[in-house]
Amino acid sequence: MSPFSLNKLIGVGILIFVLVLVASSTTYIIDPGNRGIKVTLGKTSGQFLPEGFGFKAPFVTDIVPINIRQRTRSVRADCFSSDLQQVIMELRVIYRVPEGSVVQIYREFSGDPFDSLIAPRVQEAIKEVSALLTAELLVKKREEIKQKTMAAAKLKIGSLLIVEDVVIRDIVLSAELERAIEAKMVAEQQASQARFTQIQTKTEAETAVISARGEAEAIRVRGDALRLSPSYLRWKIVDRWLGRSPMVVPESANRNGAELLLPLGPVDSIVSP
Repeated sequence: MSPFSLNKLIGVGILIFVLVLVASSTTYIIDPGNRGIKVTLGKTSGQFLPEGFGFKAPFVTDIVPINIRQRTRSVRADCFSSDLQQVIMELRVIYRVPEGSVVQIYREFSGDPFDSLIAPRVQEAIKEVSALLTAELLVKKREEIKQKTMAAAKLKIGSLLIVEDVVIRDIVLSAELERAIEAKMVAEQQASQARFTQIQTKTEAETAVISARGEAEAIRVRGDALRLSPSYLRWKIVDRWLGRSPMVVPESANRNGAELLLPLGPVDSIVSP
């Protein structure tokens, strides 16, 4: 290969490299779930860039991506209850950066805004809520604590970031306090069971009394009906007849002075002579 051809090939290679370098420095790509901040010679643009492909000034403009996806981070808070018991709260905070706050957050906060804005305010909120309840109620009222913590944290953070949810993963008490709370809950459960048994026994006794009164009243009514209407007994006999032909023993043949009805057998078993 001649020196001229070699120099020409080297020149073409250098030109291609320069073109690739210029092309890469004049374009940018913002991934889905991100927004871009344009920084030109140290000056931040007042508007964020949407996701996708775009052009920029070469060598003087940088594009900084800001994640706006929903994210989850852990928070630990050492709290004290209203009865001065130490309680450790393990939380999960679900948050995201709204589009309207992307530029302000980049200008005013270094790194992940969770560490500098959300975490300390959530810790402060959970400590304020815990100080209003006893250690026992902190264990029992997790949902109420969660809602109050979210409300207080959102008020402290404002609209700069959005707290979607606060999940209480664990409430850690001292071993002595856990045993005391467990013993108290067992005692309350036993007392509740005893009250239920007492009410059940009383209800059964009242039911038996009412049933006995009803039966006595029914007997009295039947006795009055027999006394006032002797034919009532005959009606009851007919009503309870099972299809057997009765034999009537006249009063004159009965020493007790009353007619008797004696069954002779089923009607279909009677044969005419």
